[in-house]
Amino acid sequence: MTADDVLSLLAVLRGAGADIWIGGGWGVDALVGEQTRPHRDLDLMHRTEQEPAVVAALADAGFTETLDWRPVRFVVADPARREVDLHPLDFAADGSAVQASPDPGRPFRYPASCFTTGTIHGVAVPCLSAEQQVHFHQGYEPAERDRHDMAQLRRVFGITTHF
Repeated sequence: MTADDVLSLLAVLRGAGADIWIGGGWGVDALVGEQTRPHRDLDLMHRTEQEPAVVAALADAGFTETLDWRPVRFVVADPARREVDLHPLDFAADGSAVQASPDPGRPFRYPASCFTTGTIHGVAVPCLSAEQQVHFHQGYEPAERDRHDMAQLRRVFGITTHF
C-alpha cells in the first residue's frame, strides 16, 4: 500500500461522504509526517452508520470483502492485493467512540481527543493520536513493525511506549 494509494482511497471515501481516520502503521507515519516503512495494508476507522457508504465506495474502487469479524472489524482487498482493514466506531455526543471487541464487556475506547490530523505527502489526513496509537499497542507480543512504529513515536513526540 503506497502513500498515493492511501490518498486515493481517502479521496474515494470522502467523495462518498464517509468520515474516516487512519490508524495502524500509516497512522503512525501520518503523525510523524513521512513514510518510515513499507505497509501491507491500511487501517481505517469509520462511523458504523456510514458503513454501507464505505463498503459501496470501496466496491466501486474494485475492493471485495475478504474477512468478516463484524462487529469488531472487516477487511476488503482489490485484485492488486491492496488491503483495507476497517474498524466500525459508534460515537457518543461528546465526540468519543467505542469499537466492539472480541470481549463484548470490554469495547475498545476512543476518547474524543484521539481524533486528530497528520500528513501524507504533505496532504492533511485524519488519523488517530500518538497516545491512542500507544494505547492500542499494548497487551500483545509486538512484531518488528510494531517496534518500529513505537520507535517513531518516541523519536518524534518524546513519549513513553511499552516496548
